Amino acid sequence: MVRSFFRRGLLVPVFLFLAALVCGVPVLRADPLTVTRVLVSFDQPRAVTITVDLDLTVMMGGPEGYYALATGKGPAQEALLHQATRGVADALPFFVGTLRLEPRFVSFVPAAGTKAEFLDAMMTRTSRFVFTASLPEKAGTLRLSVPIGAPIDYPLAYTVRVPARHLTRTRWMEAGQHEGDPFDYAGLLPASAPVMTAPPAAFDPDTLSWKQQFPLYLHLGFRHIVPEGTDHILFVLGLFFLGISWRNLLSQTTVFTIAHATTLFLSAWGILRLPPWIVEPMIALSISFIAVENIVSPRLGVTRLVVVFLFGLIHGFGFAGSLSEIPFPRRDFVVALLGFNLGVDLGQLFIIAVAALVFGWWRNRPWFRRWIAVPASGVIAATGLFWAVQRVVFYAG
Repeated sequence: MVRSFFRRGLLVPVFLFLAALVCGVPVLRADPLTVTRVLVSFDQPRAVTITVDLDLTVMMGGPEGYYALATGKGPAQEALLHQATRGVADALPFFVGTLRLEPRFVSFVPAAGTKAEFLDAMMTRTSRFVFTASLPEKAGTLRLSVPIGAPIDYPLAYTVRVPARHLTRTRWMEAGQHEGDPFDYAGLLPASAPVMTAPPAAFDPDTLSWKQQFPLYLHLGFRHIVPEGTDHILFVLGLFFLGISWRNLLSQTTVFTIAHATTLFLSAWGILRLPPWIVEPMIALSISFIAVENIVSPRLGVTRLVVVFLFGLIHGFGFAGSLSEIPFPRRDFVVALLGFNLGVDLGQLFIIAVAALVFGWWRNRPWFRRWIAVPASGVIAATGLFWAVQRVVFYAG
């Protein structure tokens, strides 16, 4: 017992030293939820304005190409812009009946950031395109038809609005969904054209009922863990490898859930917040701490539960930080937030279930801890430390 306490006591100052080192350097979020936003505005008599906000990493062949587009100059940058413009138009085609609209390029606002930020695979960089497209003489039904394999990120926030009628309709499109809801604009077009301005790509979830919002935000919360929340997945696996028993898992996951739900709600309501440059490195270091503790002190005790609770509070701030990437309703805010939090919890349970199916067969074997739990915890610890050091060295450059 004394030996275990001594080892645990050594871990605490090491962790605090690393936390102080890493938190002195601004870092970026490790698991943002990338949302593509499309706004179609019927603000002219015979034309629509189409505004698209999206991350172009995949479309430009990788972060290097995206960075070249965002920061380049002269003919080279113009060639890349032509490629991106064509790519966006092909990835998000609009039809009236069987007639495909031909978008005309209006403007481009590139994503801002350093080269390091563009090269970070866990970072979202959003650029904006504005197009106009003429409508056929005969009014009809507008529909968005996304080709299979289009190089865009889901979910897609799709908004249609008619400013003259004060009409706005919004929908989420999830992965695997390629047809947006058709919109019949007959009799809704303005009689005269207003002064052309680039509209904001606003997504208004308040146009959805709470019965529609709850499952949507439930799905977004689940997706924030699986597959996009790599750091949270590793933390949950760190809890798992302490010892595969229902008592260990239930105790730790319950404490962790209560903690992250607390700070998620407090932060979402604006009561208590921490900046990302503190939260994100602490999340990375929490992964390493839990995994190393699995190796040197593989017992569930009160101290372990306190540590899990404290790290759960930190992870809750991380979940709340990702909410800035997601449009939330004002009217049914609590419903959406509950759905998102429940989705996060279901994602964590899914990870535990998969891990139990993979490793549960051998949990009572005498060699399980030596040959599976300890090496797996070592890999998790090394990954967390790598992320922490990366955010010190890479972003300081």
